[in-house]
Amino acid sequence: MESGKVPNDVLNKIVLSKINKFREEIILRPGIGEDCAAIDFGEYACVLSTDPITAAVNDIGKLSVHISCNDIASSGVEPLGLMVTILCPVGTSEAELENVMEQICVTAAELNVEIVGGHTEVTPAVNQIIISTTCIGKSQKNKIVSSTGAKPGDSIIMTKSAGMEGAAIIATDFAHKLNNIISHEDLCYAREFVKSLSVVKEGVLSGKFGATSMHDITEGGVLGAVWEISEASGVGVVINKDNISVDPVTKSICNALDINVLRLISSGSMLITCPNGEELVKILESNNIKATIIGTVTANKNEKLLISKKEGTVQEIEPPSSDELYKLYVTANHEHSL
Repeated sequence: MESGKVPNDVLNKIVLSKINKFREEIILRPGIGEDCAAIDFGEYACVLSTDPITAAVNDIGKLSVHISCNDIASSGVEPLGLMVTILCPVGTSEAELENVMEQICVTAAELNVEIVGGHTEVTPAVNQIIISTTCIGKSQKNKIVSSTGAKPGDSIIMTKSAGMEGAAIIATDFAHKLNNIISHEDLCYAREFVKSLSVVKEGVLSGKFGATSMHDITEGGVLGAVWEISEASGVGVVINKDNISVDPVTKSICNALDINVLRLISSGSMLITCPNGEELVKILESNNIKATIIGTVTANKNEKLLISKKEGTVQEIEPPSSDELYKLYVTANHEHSL
């Protein structure tokens, strides 16, 4: 298998198919495109999500907080607690561990999320620091938004712009590949995207508005998230490629490295489906969150189309495969081995 998330067909066959479902307290279970689990605690539900950081070297403390908190936000829920596991390779210095922990604590505090536990270990099983976080939220049971609720006729909204996380990681970890192509100012600008990777605000606002489904755009990029929403909800999607926002600097970075920005990890952007999409866009923008309607949900579950009038193209949206970011790590590992 390639680097990145296990392909969805393999995930279904080997992982999801083996999970037994027998506790009545579990009200939101694992599935393709589903970011969270939820457990019934009477009037309220405990909402949980867990994720590792593996495709970055720098800023991993910040990223580890955002990815799990964003998953909780995709259920329309405000995150409140975070459990953190840090695995350090042998030889890690105290200063390196302290830097990571400082990033985690500062980022969590900015989101009003408390660190409630975890585990820290030095082990020869890893060759770089690996962080896995589990985020916890609380919600009234009837207020939880899942990835399975998109309805035909819903608008498909994307917040912010595609590829921000990927561009930030590339500008930080692979600047040497871009020094003679992208200006120093633009690289610094792209690194600043790491400050805009939270989707907690739009997740909570959209949940209150009545979003039918949400999915934060992580590995696999915009098209991967669209495909997963479609599969999870059993609906079709028609996406207008011309409406997908991409920052010019992100576009320049991706063009320079032959990366498909629509398949690039994009934390900081949320995919939202809802009726009355124009009204939600107004609400989000009144809260200083850029939002764009990029498509429509259809009744034909086999219809997954990417249309561009500018390019005169109609393409089938394929299932997500290895994220575009991993191309750079594969190349880097190959160069290192030579």
